[in-house]
Amino acid sequence: MRRPSPLPQAPAPRGGAAGGSPAPDGVSTATMTGPLIVEPHEVQPVAPVIPLSAPHARPDMASSTGESPDADDPAIRIRDVWSATRARRKALRAEVRRFTGRQRRRRMLWVAVAASVLLLVLTTLALAYSPLFAVERIRVVGAEQLDAATVEAALSDELGTPLPLVDESAVKAALVSFPLVQTYTLEARPPHELIVRIVERMPIGLIQTRAGYTLVDAAGVVLSTTETPTAGRPLLTVSGGTGSRAFAATAQVMRSLPASIRDQVTAISATTADDVTLTLGGTNSQVVWGSADQSALKAKVLETTMRSRPPASVSEYDVSSPAAIVVR
Repeated sequence: MRRPSPLPQAPAPRGGAAGGSPAPDGVSTATMTGPLIVEPHEVQPVAPVIPLSAPHARPDMASSTGESPDADDPAIRIRDVWSATRARRKALRAEVRRFTGRQRRRRMLWVAVAASVLLLVLTTLALAYSPLFAVERIRVVGAEQLDAATVEAALSDELGTPLPLVDESAVKAALVSFPLVQTYTLEARPPHELIVRIVERMPIGLIQTRAGYTLVDAAGVVLSTTETPTAGRPLLTVSGGTGSRAFAATAQVMRSLPASIRDQVTAISATTADDVTLTLGGTNSQVVWGSADQSALKAKVLETTMRSRPPASVSEYDVSSPAAIVVR
């Protein structure tokens, strides 16, 4: 505590000692010219006295006395600072929860949806790969020249296999033994059916070789070989073999013919790509086709002409120029 500063001495009166003014109340002086003496019991404190030993002294009161509170007091640090920090954190968490409530609900909804979808997928996969979806029937679709029952018997090894585990390489190996199969697709039809859709090759005729008569398709693929000509298949006489342009033109012409005309063709000859000639059975009528250009139009004109002029009354149809067909 700051000690009060001493009072200043009163100046000596201008009058003499006898003519001086009386002394103030409570002040005892020997003479007015001597020093001013203050009695101890009459001293008034300049500022309120605050005991320093008080544990909860107010900061403003301490500052008024010029002293600061004890910064090293452990009771104040733990109880006040730590409690205030916890209250601030609690209030902050409450505010965060209040402002992020909608986002948290949306996130929980998405998590629930994702979990449901995942559970559904896992359940479906578990059932699909189980014996509950094993192959019990194989059905061949698209077989016209082939015997569907024979193809199904060749694929019988896949019976009892779960549909997702059908071995495509094994199916391919089984279908290779059928040259007429050009392409195929597999279709699983739960719970127990496997469908094999095949596209057959289209034979265009027979080529005579040393081994006999070889049936080929439009790409020159050998489908079968027999010692005698197969009934209903035209005989091909083409220069240059299956890799020549003459053979390619012949194959294109045969593929463009409608079934009503193609079934009547017994022979096809071509030395170049521009002189394809067809022979119709029964009457041996000739069809001069020329090149394979505009084959679709030529086939349509020929079919119309044959209705009005049957092959029995005609020796030759010249459709090399479809705009001006010649009938002899």
